[in-house]
Formats: sequence, C-alpha cells, structure tokens
Amino acid sequence: MVQDVMTPELLWKLGRITPLGISKDEKNVVYKVETPSVVENKLDTTFYTLPINGGNPTEIKDTAAVLKDKNISPDGKYIVYNEEVKVEKVLGKDFYPELGKSEVQIYNGLNYRHWDTWNEGKFNHVFYKENKEGAVGIDILNGENFDSPQKPFGEDEDYIWSPDSKNILYVCKKKTGTEYATSTNTNIFEYNLETGKTSNRTEENLGYDTAPQFSPTGNLTWLQMKRDGYEADKKDLIVSLKGIKINLTAEWDGTVDHFIWSTDEKRIFFIAPIDGTKQLFEVNFPGLTKIAINVRQITNGEFDVNDLVGFYGENIIVTRTDMNHAAEIFSYNLQKNTWKQLSNVNTVTYNSLTLSKTERRYVTTTDGEKMLVWVILPPNFDASKKYPTLLFCQGGPQAPLTQGYSFRWNFQLMAANGYIVVAPNRRGMQGRGVDWNEQISKDWGGQVMNDYLSAIDDITKEEYVDGARLGCVGASYGGYSVFYLAGIHHNRFKTFIAHDGVFNTQSMFGTTEEVFFCNWDFGGAYWEKDNTVAQKAYTTFNPITMVEKWNKPILIIQGGKDFRVPIGQGQEAFQAAQLRGIKSRFLYFPEENHWVLKPQNAQIWQGEFFKWLKETL
Repeated sequence: MVQDVMTPELLWKLGRITPLGISKDEKNVVYKVETPSVVENKLDTTFYTLPINGGNPTEIKDTAAVLKDKNISPDGKYIVYNEEVKVEKVLGKDFYPELGKSEVQIYNGLNYRHWDTWNEGKFNHVFYKENKEGAVGIDILNGENFDSPQKPFGEDEDYIWSPDSKNILYVCKKKTGTEYATSTNTNIFEYNLETGKTSNRTEENLGYDTAPQFSPTGNLTWLQMKRDGYEADKKDLIVSLKGIKINLTAEWDGTVDHFIWSTDEKRIFFIAPIDGTKQLFEVNFPGLTKIAINVRQITNGEFDVNDLVGFYGENIIVTRTDMNHAAEIFSYNLQKNTWKQLSNVNTVTYNSLTLSKTERRYVTTTDGEKMLVWVILPPNFDASKKYPTLLFCQGGPQAPLTQGYSFRWNFQLMAANGYIVVAPNRRGMQGRGVDWNEQISKDWGGQVMNDYLSAIDDITKEEYVDGARLGCVGASYGGYSVFYLAGIHHNRFKTFIAHDGVFNTQSMFGTTEEVFFCNWDFGGAYWEKDNTVAQKAYTTFNPITMVEKWNKPILIIQGGKDFRVPIGQGQEAFQAAQLRGIKSRFLYFPEENHWVLKPQNAQIWQGEFFKWLKETL
C-alpha cells in the first residue's frame, strides 16, 4: 500500500509543542500545543499535562496551578513580571501635543527600529509586587530607556529571583541609540529590593551575558560571549562561586546552547551542536578544587535535542526533532542511555506518511577538509531514476544545519515533492569547532562558496541526480549565497530562489538595524577606503557587482517588515533581474518580517515555491 507524503496543507496542520516545565508534585510535564488554523489565519493554543513517566495527556485551563512558577519569589511574598513602559519622546504628538493626529517619528540616534518594530519610545521593564490582590508594581528600571526582557525575542527567562528572595537579576544592554546598534554588550544586573540599588554582576565582560540561572546551592550561572559586536561568538558556561568566576567550557572546542543543573550540583547538562546534530552534553563542576573539568557528550544519533525541561529520577526530560519529525517530548535515562517518547502530538500523522530518507555524506572541500553534507532523498526513492536536486544554502551565516524541523524550509516537504535536497555544513556552521565556525566572518564570498560548489558537484556524480535540473535555494545569508552563486555558478544551476537575502552589502550596511553584525562580518564600513578587508566585502563579495553574469530564472521573496535584511535588498535584486530581461518573480509579504509566520501567507509561500520550481526546473 502506497502511503501519503507530506504536503504544504498537512505541514500547516501539525501541532507545535512547547514544554513549560514540571508540575509542583513532579508527576507531570506541562506543555502547550499551538495548532495552525489556516481558515482563521492564526495559531490556536491548548495547554496539557502529561504523566512524566508516560501516559495520556490531560487538557488544562490554568497552567499557574500546576507549574513551578519561577516568577514567584522563593519565599512566596512577591511576583516578578514585565511590562512595556513609555520612556522617551519619539512621536510628533509627544513634542506637539496639540497636533495629536500627526504621523511623525523623530530620532536622534540609531536603534530607531529593531527586527520588525519601530521604536516609539517604549521599553520592556521588569516589575515586582507583593503576591496579593491589589498590590501595586514597582518598576526596577524606572525612567531607564533600556529593555529587559531584551528585544525582540527576550521573555521571562531574562529575569530571575535570587534564592533568598532579596534580589532580582535581569539581562539588559544598557546602551542607547547608535551605541546600542553597534554593541552586543548585555550584562546581568542585580536589583536589591531593600535598598533599591542595582549592581552589574558581569561588568568586566564586553560581549553577551545571558541566561542567568542559580545552582541548587545558589551559585549564579550564565552563558557568556567574550567579544563585543560578535553575535555568533563561542558561548561559554560561567559559574560564580565565592566571588570567583569559573569558565567550565573554556578549553572545550564548542559552543553551549541551553543548560540545566543536576539536582546534586555535581554536573551541568547542556545542549550543543556537534557534527550536524544537536546533542546532550554534561560538564562536571569541581568547585574550587583541583579536579579536572571534563566535558562529555551523552547522547548520539540522527536527531536534535532541543529544550531541557527538567529531571525525573534518573531521567532528563527534553524535546527532540529530526528532519522528518517536528518536536515531541522525550525522556532520556542517564543510567541506561535509553529513550522514551512521552508526547505524541503528531505521531498519528507521521505514521500515515512515507518518510524521506536522510543520509550523511562527507565531501572533500577545495582546501582539503572533510565536510558533512546532509542528503535528503524523496519518499519511495528509486536509485534507477533521475531526480531534480536542490542545493540548500543555510542562513545565519553561523547557524548550525542540524536535524531540526522547519515549518517553512522543510526538507521533508521538498523531498515529498520529488526533489533531492543537498544541505552542506559549509564554513561558518557550529558543531565542528570554533575555527570552522569563525572562518566565514569577513569572507562571505570566499571559501564558503567553494564549499557549496564542492557539495553540489559531488552529489551530481551520482546516476540518480539529474545534472541538468539543479536548483539553488536559501534565505538570509542563504539568500545572499543564492544571489552570489547566481553570478559564479558557470551554468551549474537551472533556477534560483532567494528569500530575504542580502543583495547589496553597501546598502545592507546602511539600512540594517543591528549594525554590529555588518561591522563584524564585513570588517567595517563601506566608507573606510583604507580598510582592505571591508572594501572586499563591498566589492568582490558584493552580489550586486556580478548581476551582469546572471543568466538563469530567479524567484525573489521579501518581507516588508524585515528590518534585519530590509526591503530594498529584495527590490534591488528584482529590479536588476527584470531590467536584464531575466525571468524573475517578486513575492512580497508586506506584514511579515524575516520569517513568514501567518498560516495563509505560509501556504502561499509554499505554493509559490513549488510552482516556481515546476516552471523553471
């Protein structure tokens, strides 16, 4: 019996699970499931509890009753929360109240917009109040024009209680305007409830300090990047013990994603990318003794470990994905090294499908390195047939390409439509050491482009690959890669698709909101004529300088509220293609940012993606 395969419609019926924690009695996992409603063009949310050792889920209406709500102080007296507060005058009516219908914004520095939102003088602030009805909140950043939680993605993980309930610790980048836009220097601040004074716990570090958490005995722990302006720097695990800051991962050649303390405080478990996956690791905590620090990989397999939820006996509760399966909650036995799937949000659906096959392939690069390339084969793959093949260019540029599950760039769906997908872990990917990850900085159009071509050339040797039907697709830095490869591919590819890609590095520097990103990755500003590194980014490595070599159809996709890679990038690319007489299409989403989040828009994205491939490949 031939089973069904993944379709865009089915992809946008799948539930998206988010674990919320462990119940107070430690008998249940609490989680939410967001299910898309294409008709209503939104995500519907339902909350559940699930027995921590397995069983059937129970729908709940009130999560506060079952969660360890970290927002309540340990002594139970206070609640910490956040609200947006108007601090600065920005709007025309702020300065001219008699002109209340005016539509004007006035800025004296950068950070006038971020991600997909214009700065209207409002900032996220942390508040606390007594844990009783009618209590009035106290703003611990009163009058400050800084954000905590951090924008755009920070939530209540950006602030925590101290174990003694006397202090609130929060993450904040206390910089404004142009200085804010050129720096990554967040710190962990400590506010004392009794004195009302704030101190900086990480003042000496110039890069990101994030994810504060206390050990079982009260030692502050967090993730740290050292270098200001480098958003993809190595993330180390820091513990403060008796005034001494211990870097537990300084000698380990990797970067930490998420972490959680063991209940006995002897170990910290964390997630890190490794060889094309994300796995669970542990590092021992020696305190101030001379015991050697040792990082050890615990799990291994063709999957990603994602969220760390908590512990149950000798089990750690996590979520897991792979390229064929969206996230589900799993239990991993740390003694027996065995897995148990707890949730089954999408199991019935996947059991009805013929799944794609994912293979590892190691390719020799032009500089003699062995590069992992994921190859995703169509369901019911037949090696005697020939298949059109897509080179997938990952964004970031320093995001790992692992066994994750995307609801837009979904490899399972691409394969189900009859395409082989080639996804190289090219230069710039995390999971193969710091040097491999950092090589791409200031070399966007260099070795990484050879890596891409090495990957597609290697797979094209296979009889089942139709070498006359190769496509190249990607978003963000992947979109940049598409634009760049369109000028240097020497007729390898028959068609291109670029989503929110960097097309003109000079105008990108002039319009993106996080200037530190371009400063670091391009090596400086375009007007620094004596800066040879930067000038290469704005000339040799600038896709706009190679448009005269474009000779194949290209689909250009752009979000109107994408301030990271602003709208002009897509407009410039489309205009160039049209004026050169190249078959091209501009797919514009006025209300979407760097991503496509609304269900109906996402359906059209998928429809146009595959329609373009059918037309041109």
